[in-house]
Amino acid sequence: MSEKNRDAKRTARERIAAEREKQKAAEKRRRTLIVGGSVVCVLALAAVIGVIAANAGKDKGSGKSAGPVVAPSGAQGKDSLAIPVGKDDAGTTITVWEDFRCPACKSFETVYRPAIHELTDTGKARVEYHLVRLIDGNLHGTGSLRAANAAACAQDAGKFREYHDVLFENQPSETDDAYGDNARLIELAGKVDGLDTPAFRACVNDGKHDNWVNKSQAAFAAGKFSGTPTVLVNGKNIYQDQSMTPDKLKQLVESGGRG
Repeated sequence: MSEKNRDAKRTARERIAAEREKQKAAEKRRRTLIVGGSVVCVLALAAVIGVIAANAGKDKGSGKSAGPVVAPSGAQGKDSLAIPVGKDDAGTTITVWEDFRCPACKSFETVYRPAIHELTDTGKARVEYHLVRLIDGNLHGTGSLRAANAAACAQDAGKFREYHDVLFENQPSETDDAYGDNARLIELAGKVDGLDTPAFRACVNDGKHDNWVNKSQAAFAAGKFSGTPTVLVNGKNIYQDQSMTPDKLKQLVESGGRG
């Protein structure tokens, strides 16, 4: 084979190799664009769903009814909307906005409850619980309202913390409005010693604190909080801190909320 022919074949092989590399690069760019486009679509869809849910919460499941606003026994704070747990002279206040139908609230309770109980039992912190009915508005139903009213009835009986914990431990799926049934809420009261009494049953069935829950929901909306749970330590939103842990929460409380 002549030198000229060898050069021609070498040049042809180089051209083929270069074309293959070009095709590989083009295919890689195409895959990147497809994946990137999919991520943007998912994010955009999530944003749309979030807006729809937020707007639905404003207009549906309002639970508004005529009648007086009756705060539960011992409620404190502005408009008596906070149910306190712990000693009044504790150095740090933890404010919690929760919905008994909210799965994220249950997750928070499952992870942080032992730390919060320790902090309140030792007098290092007090918790102010604000009960809302956000999920009723987003997914329809009355379970958030009914459960919050029942928890307020438990506060009247001096059993709020115990019943609050039982409600989260037995929380139905978010789309299951099981807590809209007063009979179920009364059944769960049987898990708390001394709570299932005629007075408690009447309070639950009469919706004694319904308008108090509605007022708490209005305060939540006015506060422009992003969702439940909202957890504040001396006014600082610690639930948005993705590095937060129960141990870090205890350290924050012990430092007087200056972490």
